Amino acid sequence: MQIARTLDDLRQVLAAYRKPAFVPTMGNLHDGHLALVRQAKPLGDVTVASIFVNRLQFLPHEDFDTYPRTWESDCAKLQASGCDVLFAPTEKELYPEPQVYKVHPPADLADILEGHFRPGFFVGVSTVVMKLFACVQPRVAVFGKKDYQQLMIIRRMVRQFALPIEVVAGETRRAEDGLALSSRNGYLSESERREAVQLSLALKRMAAAVQEGRRDFEAIESDAMAALAQRGWKPDYLTVRRRGDLQGAAEGDPLVVLGAAKLGATRLIDNLEF
Repeated sequence: MQIARTLDDLRQVLAAYRKPAFVPTMGNLHDGHLALVRQAKPLGDVTVASIFVNRLQFLPHEDFDTYPRTWESDCAKLQASGCDVLFAPTEKELYPEPQVYKVHPPADLADILEGHFRPGFFVGVSTVVMKLFACVQPRVAVFGKKDYQQLMIIRRMVRQFALPIEVVAGETRRAEDGLALSSRNGYLSESERREAVQLSLALKRMAAAVQEGRRDFEAIESDAMAALAQRGWKPDYLTVRRRGDLQGAAEGDPLVVLGAAKLGATRLIDNLEF
């Protein structure tokens, strides 16, 4: 695996290839990330991953400075998963001057759910992904479904800017008990880790209620929120939405349930299509 620390190095390494397949990450890799790398491998003529902890998508009170950086472990895992090129720029390399040009996704998609509770988050995500796309110039990019709203925003951005990139979704990887794999799971204590599966179980119960014919979506949502709160969680949202645009659910729509809740000091997200 070749490691490119600068944009010039990256372009030199990729000059011989025509169809890079790209997996952007913030490092602290787990098997969910590595599954995306393995999924990307047959989709291009070179497999590229990036590691960059993007300051633009962290709010002032969030964990940018303490976000786990596990460089040696990440490199070993990527190499074992078949990654050909790792792009790992410094902040100075990717943002050599203040990033005043930014990508602002539409409010109807970006200011709801995660965007409501983390204002400006998707501006930071969209901006860094656009910049990484400009650096790597992939023909395929693989994003995980665990970050469901992010995947939808990136797909729409690619379509609106007519970028020559196919965005491929990777299924959420889960632990044996059903907890969605996440870099932030490492923040959980042993007791919190045992409790953490309750978020995915809550989403499963919500989906089952709808599949059984219930259409009182607000009641389903409030019941799920209350049940988690009784267990000591601080839920931000548990909601039933249309898959197509994440607006309110309606009869006959393909649906997704999405949830975000804090367990102790750790905020977890998950979703389930049905």
